[in-house]
Amino acid sequence: MKRNGAFSINNFAKFARTTRDTLLYYDKIGLLSPKSRGDNNYRFYSNNQLGTVNLIRTLQVLGMPLRGIKKLRDKRTPELMDAVLENQIKLLDAQINDLIRAQTLLGSIKNTIHTHMDVDETVIEVKNCPEERIILGEQNDYSGERNDYDALYSFYKSSSEKITDLDLNYPVWAYFSEERIRRRDWVWPDRFYFHNPDGQDKKPAALYVIGYKRGGYGQSHDLYVRLLEYIETNDLEICGPAYEEYPLNEICVIEESDYLMRVMIMVKKKEK
Repeated sequence: MKRNGAFSINNFAKFARTTRDTLLYYDKIGLLSPKSRGDNNYRFYSNNQLGTVNLIRTLQVLGMPLRGIKKLRDKRTPELMDAVLENQIKLLDAQINDLIRAQTLLGSIKNTIHTHMDVDETVIEVKNCPEERIILGEQNDYSGERNDYDALYSFYKSSSEKITDLDLNYPVWAYFSEERIRRRDWVWPDRFYFHNPDGQDKKPAALYVIGYKRGGYGQSHDLYVRLLEYIETNDLEICGPAYEEYPLNEICVIEESDYLMRVMIMVKKKEK
């Protein structure tokens, strides 16, 4: 039903992508009333009111309560609306940034899981790997009675202090120096790191010997031994650090003994 250029409440609700009950409630609290009323008290709305409904719904989505929207509407001026909308745009920009970061994080985790579901942990491979952006912590301090958990806490603390608004939701992994690997000491990491597209450090593009093993955190001894034996018998030599990660962990695996760990050791061909 349409009257003198105005729309019935049902048609207006359809065009405004809302419901009749919502419009009745807006009218009840004095937020948005019909432009006119016809026979039997039928409500009619102007097409000019569509913009008002859209703004109300947008502000609601952004978290502004209806009482706040009504107060704004009752006292509205160009200056007040300009200031309020500027603030809402800033809030929206922050939410968009959070969503983009969440999308990047979830995409990274999904890709890691997807590419490691069918890994054969009995196979050792030698592969040229591309550079990756990471956040690499300082040398871990194990002095006194400090342990790896103390070192991990220090890593999180120092990382968040160095980089403002750093996303700390990425999984943290272990870094062992070349010297530590050569002397077969891979219990507590030299440093911690995590992959991050905004990372200021780099996991170098290089040749790596890569091996896998099923098991829980810290149960990597046998894998390192296998990798070193492979390096020694295949005319390779260590020329950089080792990176220890768990591509399949508690996020997607129930039993810790079924976690999939991966160790990558930087190598080069032995000179003849």
